[in-house]
Amino acid sequence: MKNGIARSPLFYVGDKYKLIREIKTHFPNNINRFIEPFVGGGSVMMNVDANCFILNDINGFVIAIHQMLCEYLENPSAFYDRFFELVDQYGLSLSFRGHTAPNELKKMFPKTYYAKYNKDAYNRLKDNFNREGKQDMMKLYMLLIYGFNRMLRFNGKGDFNIPVGDVDFNQNTYDALDDYFSILKNKQIEWHNEDFRVFLNNIDFEEGDLIYLDPPYLITFSEYNKLWSEQTENDLLTLLDDLSDQGVHFAISNITHYKGKVNKTFLDWSIRYNSYPIKSNYISFNDNTIKNFNEVLVTNY
Repeated sequence: MKNGIARSPLFYVGDKYKLIREIKTHFPNNINRFIEPFVGGGSVMMNVDANCFILNDINGFVIAIHQMLCEYLENPSAFYDRFFELVDQYGLSLSFRGHTAPNELKKMFPKTYYAKYNKDAYNRLKDNFNREGKQDMMKLYMLLIYGFNRMLRFNGKGDFNIPVGDVDFNQNTYDALDDYFSILKNKQIEWHNEDFRVFLNNIDFEEGDLIYLDPPYLITFSEYNKLWSEQTENDLLTLLDDLSDQGVHFAISNITHYKGKVNKTFLDWSIRYNSYPIKSNYISFNDNTIKNFNEVLVTNY
C-alpha cells in the first residue's frame, strides 16, 4: 500500500486512486453504508471505512471479476496458484517471478518487448476466453493484466477485443491484489450489476448512509463515457435531487470543463449544493496525456 492508499487490482484508467486522499477529506467521519452506483475498479471503496458496502456497476464483467477475486479472500495463495499455473500454461512472461522477455527482444524493442514476447500467447488466451463462452473470470482478469492499457472492452459481437499490452504481472500487480484481499476480507460487501436508476431506487436508505458517485463524464472521450448521454446525466441529477429531499447524503465527482467544452447541465445543477475543486489525473483511453480541465466533488451536506 503506497503512502497508506490502496489501489484496485483492476487498474482502471482514470480511477480515483491518486485522488482518494483528497476526496475523503469531504466525506463524513462516520459512514453507515457506503453506496457506489459506479464502483468500477473499486479504488474508492477500498480506502473508505463503513459498516457495510453496497457496490454496483452496469458492466457485468467488472462485477464478475470482483466476485471472482472475493472467492479467494480467505485463501489468496489459491488465487496465485491458479493464476500462475495459467500463465505457465500459455507461456506468458511473469516479471514478478523474474521471467521476463529475452535480452535480444529488449534490445530490438526497448519500449515494447513485453508486447512482442507475449503477443501470441495472449492471443491464444483471448481466443480461448471468447470461444469458451466468456465465463472464466480468471482468464478475463489475465487478459486485463496483460492487455493494452489494462482495459476491458468488447466488440459488437460481444468478444473481448483488447490487443496485447507492454506490461505483465509485476510487483505492482501483486501488491494491488495483496491489498485487495487483505482489505476486502474485513469488509461486508453486497455486489450488484444493475442500471444506476434501478440500483438506487431499490435501496431502503438508512441514517448515516453515503452515496458516492463517479459516473461517466459527459464531455470527455473515454470508452466508458460512450455509454453516457445528456438524458442519463439528467436522470442521475434528478434522482440525486429526490434523494437529497429525502435526507440522503451524496458526494459526486464530475468534470465541468474539458478541451473547451463545458458541462453546463452539471454546473447549473451543482449551484444548489457544495462544490469543491479536485486536482485530477484523468487520462483518456484514446490519448494518454493528462489534460487541463476542471474536476469537482459536489456534496449535499
